Amino acid sequence: MSFSMGVAEREAFLAEARVGVLSVAQEDGVATLAVPMWYAYAPGQEVVIHTHRESRKADLIRATGRFGICVHEDGPTFRYVGVEGPVTSEGPVSAEAREAMAHRYLPPELARAYLEASAEQQAGLGTAFRMRPARWRAADHSALAAKVAGAM
Repeated sequence: MSFSMGVAEREAFLAEARVGVLSVAQEDGVATLAVPMWYAYAPGQEVVIHTHRESRKADLIRATGRFGICVHEDGPTFRYVGVEGPVTSEGPVSAEAREAMAHRYLPPELARAYLEASAEQQAGLGTAFRMRPARWRAADHSALAAKVAGAM
């Protein structure tokens, strides 16, 4: 039984609105910073994250020039996709991009409230990193779960 995902399947999974775990190497080359993050992705495109331009995440991403992100689905149908690659660009987060990210993860009413509550805090301080996925790791254990459920 194969647990692998095809290209289209893994890209579609990554494109779903899931909270990802960002990972980036620290200066010592031993430790890794790993934190949950909102992100945006469309099949065949780059992964985009937003963070404070003076954050630890931003400093480490600039220093290494790359980052990874992993998303998963818990439960008996455990699936995950992890990607890692070089940063292709960094730039300011536009109001439109910030709004799109909030609406990707939150229902409309809550997204509006979040955007209003954080507007001052975020004004001009966000930076967007784009990463081109170079390495993919993915697994889909749903067939095993279906097989086990069918045997019961």
